Amino acid sequence: MADLQDELHTTTEVGELDDLPDPFAAPEPYTPVSDPDTEPLERAHAILAAHPVADGYSGLPWALRHLPWFDLELGESSVDTDVPRLREGHVGALFWSLHLPESIGGDRAVGATLEQLDLVKTVVGAHPEGLRLARTSGETADVRHCGRIAVLLGPAGAAALGDSLGILRSLHALGLRVLTLTGVSWASEAGLTRFGEEVLREMNRLGVLADLSGASADTVRRAIAVSKAPVVCTRSAARALRPHPANLPDELLVELGAAKGLCMVPLTAEQTGPSVRDVADHLDHVRTLAGAECVGLSGTYDAGTAHPQDLADASCYPHLIAELLRRGWSEADIALLTWGNVQRVLRGSDFTARAARERREPSTAKISDLDG
Repeated sequence: MADLQDELHTTTEVGELDDLPDPFAAPEPYTPVSDPDTEPLERAHAILAAHPVADGYSGLPWALRHLPWFDLELGESSVDTDVPRLREGHVGALFWSLHLPESIGGDRAVGATLEQLDLVKTVVGAHPEGLRLARTSGETADVRHCGRIAVLLGPAGAAALGDSLGILRSLHALGLRVLTLTGVSWASEAGLTRFGEEVLREMNRLGVLADLSGASADTVRRAIAVSKAPVVCTRSAARALRPHPANLPDELLVELGAAKGLCMVPLTAEQTGPSVRDVADHLDHVRTLAGAECVGLSGTYDAGTAHPQDLADASCYPHLIAELLRRGWSEADIALLTWGNVQRVLRGSDFTARAARERREPSTAKISDLDG
């Protein structure tokens, strides 16, 4: 992203970016918020009260489709996530997945994604005391300061575009913030095609984050090279510790860290292991290879997966933070893990989009023109 920084510092239009925080600026010194002499779990609650969790993946929208009635503000035992448990777990923001079952593809994927978007907006509107939609880093912080939990839309599957940049722009206008670059001809095992690269450039222009969880190594590397905004992996742990296909090998973790991307470690038994200690092992490993500023959390609740012991639902984040404190994680690194790194990525995406719109008109490219 250094080339973007240089360009922004030399063009005449950058005055219009002054209202956005500079994502390249050095972070302010960290001020501790907990007493190091207290028990780890008590310290965890104090840290999370100041630096809540920004959860990178919730499968709640699809889970709610199958319930005839629910109330997330009073509590809903049929799912892993509701407002009381989010508050108990100190969750300040979460990304609501718009992913679809693999059986839904083609034109059906476009329509089903629109239905998911409509459902999310309806659910959030019906729970105004607990939830509020957000799109940008600033809106996410504002929602938190209002005592609500910010809901960001995405990731959605790439099939939802129907190979159309116009549909991408329409989904963004409806609030889409993250798109997963897998499962389509232009983002496959062979990497990004010319059209895939154009999709990524248009995502940068709009401010839609590229999610690379489950993508091939070639797609990950090409996306890192092409994208001017940070890329994210919303559900990826360390493959060296657990050989799951969505987990990242060490060399890709190093490359992701060098590009200032974000690896969000899922709290699932399948990807990280059966205990809270296993999850902490993955967080240690990713932090060592990618850096403290490039690791985050994904509860992956309500996505049909089993969770490690002591991490059964969205209320359990303090147990994980307590384990990290026992391992010697600093408060500053935990604050980055829970809240700061997601805010940095959102700010970087916002900043990149504002700059890109000064240089690029909406793309009219078609897959038939670029990929034949």
